[in-house]
Amino acid sequence: MDYLKLLRNTVLVLAAAFVIFFAPVNENEASAKTAYSIEELKEVSSKYLGVRYSYGGTSAKGFDCSGYVRHVFKEMGITSLKRTSSEMYNQGTKVSKEDLEPGDLVFFNTSGKRISHVGIYIGSGKFIHASTSKGVIKTNINDKYYWGKKYVGAKRIASFSKAEAIVAVADDSDVDNTPEAE
Repeated sequence: MDYLKLLRNTVLVLAAAFVIFFAPVNENEASAKTAYSIEELKEVSSKYLGVRYSYGGTSAKGFDCSGYVRHVFKEMGITSLKRTSSEMYNQGTKVSKEDLEPGDLVFFNTSGKRISHVGIYIGSGKFIHASTSKGVIKTNINDKYYWGKKYVGAKRIASFSKAEAIVAVADDSDVDNTPEAE
């Protein structure tokens, strides 16, 4: 009888240790480990195209760049993003420009400070973001007149399934590459 109690208690302790060891430390870490759909990212991010820019904006009534990115990710169940672009730059895993994947956050220096703008890479050299002059738009990340020169780096916050891909429009008719008003 004592042997069965000892065996039961040992199994319970080991099971508890297993659960504690492999459980996420917090919600932020848990959300960063889940795979998300690229198609869902495309749908959620694109439905806000044309929403006006609003400094400090965090809703579909008006977004600033980080408010837009945070809103899209939150709608997808990723709640770990900080509020500002510079705070977001301190999160996630660094990604080289050559290794960008849809869903990666792309960062820019548009004001002379280190990080002052953020967008979501959507594939085929394009990102979607809240532009100060045009609201939420898609733009070529390598635009030689503005964004290409302002690019600072990228971070991977979440994994998006590669089974589905965002297909870029060949004629780039939905991409706005006109320079920002500074």
